[in-house]
Amino acid sequence: MKKFLGLLAVVVISTAAYAQKGPKIEFKTDTVDYGTVNKDEDNGVRVFEFTNTGDAPLIIKDVKSTCGCTVPSKPKEPILPGKTGKIEVKYNMNPGPIRKTITVESNAVNYENGIVPLKIKGTVVDKSQVNVLEKKKSLPNQ
Repeated sequence: MKKFLGLLAVVVISTAAYAQKGPKIEFKTDTVDYGTVNKDEDNGVRVFEFTNTGDAPLIIKDVKSTCGCTVPSKPKEPILPGKTGKIEVKYNMNPGPIRKTITVESNAVNYENGIVPLKIKGTVVDKSQVNVLEKKKSLPNQ
């Protein structure tokens, strides 16, 4: 009987610990792919959408980027349970590959310390630069 009560106590404590109370953040996606974009035709702004799936207001404390070429902006007001929010990211569109991480710091209980890593990736090209390896057409009908 003691073993049964001990096992029951462990199950109850484990279940209570697993059923976390508080704000929870769920992103539609944790990666935004810019694809291959032209520097002159894209403003570099993308959005990460999320929902508070918890039972308390979600507060985004801070949003940081791995470099100064990416500028994230966070919601100023708490996100109520069941509501959605957005984190806007602006990349400065320097030609070359994009591989950046944005770190979101919040009071969410479903991530360790409320920290969520988000990623952006892609390639920025500058159409005005001429590729010297590209074959040039000398006649209009070629």
